[in-house]
Amino acid sequence: MPVRDIDRVPTGSPERYRLEPTAPLTRTISAVHALARRHMRMAEAKRAIECLMHGAPAVIVEVPMVEDSAALEAELRDCQLAVTRLQAAPEEPDIRALRDAMQVTQEEFAQRFGLDVAALRNWEQGRTRPDTAARTLLRVIARDPAAVERALTAG
Repeated sequence: MPVRDIDRVPTGSPERYRLEPTAPLTRTISAVHALARRHMRMAEAKRAIECLMHGAPAVIVEVPMVEDSAALEAELRDCQLAVTRLQAAPEEPDIRALRDAMQVTQEEFAQRFGLDVAALRNWEQGRTRPDTAARTLLRVIARDPAAVERALTAG
């Protein structure tokens, strides 16, 4: 089924889930479609389910637009998946304000915290958004930049 033929939900909120197989997965296409209907990229949904098919004990997925948690969870359970809703990913910080407060350039900030300067530029200019791991790192940087520097220099 082409991606454009998937009937996507019109509204909802982002949610994070841990998915685990409860039996050999036989309804993988249905699981991928359940995630894609909630605006998860088809390739990303497929990759997550394939990881489970190939023996991963669990995967964490970020579903961009969940209109009804109970409905999604029931759909995924019908696909032989155990579903656990997780705490929401950290909010995206105002990266420019964080960097300005530290009085550093984009290049200095990226180098200091092990980030790709092109990604940092894209985040600040709104072309892309940091993923969950990057948002978590940025949140730690905002609270305790010295801790991040210590972690990056510890041998």
